[in-house]
Amino acid sequence: MKPSIQPNYDINRHTLAIMPAYHTDYETIVYENHQIYYVAESSMSMIKRACIEGGATYDGRRTAVSEITRAQSKVPIPIDTMDQIYTFPTHSPTKLECSWFFYHHIRTFMPDPDNPAKTIITFRNSIQLTIDATYATIERQIQRTSYCILRLTYRPYKTEQVMRQIDYSPAHY
Repeated sequence: MKPSIQPNYDINRHTLAIMPAYHTDYETIVYENHQIYYVAESSMSMIKRACIEGGATYDGRRTAVSEITRAQSKVPIPIDTMDQIYTFPTHSPTKLECSWFFYHHIRTFMPDPDNPAKTIITFRNSIQLTIDATYATIERQIQRTSYCILRLTYRPYKTEQVMRQIDYSPAHY
């Protein structure tokens, strides 16, 4: 049976992974919690559109995270910080074999016992995917992404500055 092919896909809180399809009829395979989509749109097009919908351009987000993490390649992307949607690439986004994984859905990852050049990722819903990236690469990408999340969401000095600017005088109310 031929899969149903969608022209595009909107990244959301249920997106687990976006992977290359290597197929003539569709470019990507998108994994959600309980569904798989075959999509004609490229992964980069989906990610760039999702960044805009999240309030900034892909290039702007990439530049900011590169400054924060000092990563120059395979930079994690905060798609939507309000909804906690963060993704990271397995390879350079310009490469055909690049897959994107969504940080908050990953439960564990381990080297493939049959092939050290591959990694098995297990998601919180127990779906497992074996990918063409080493354990060390995935570990580094997860560390970069977690550091990015920490820096973008936990900023006590910002909270303190905002609190000082609020006028608490009785006349204000």
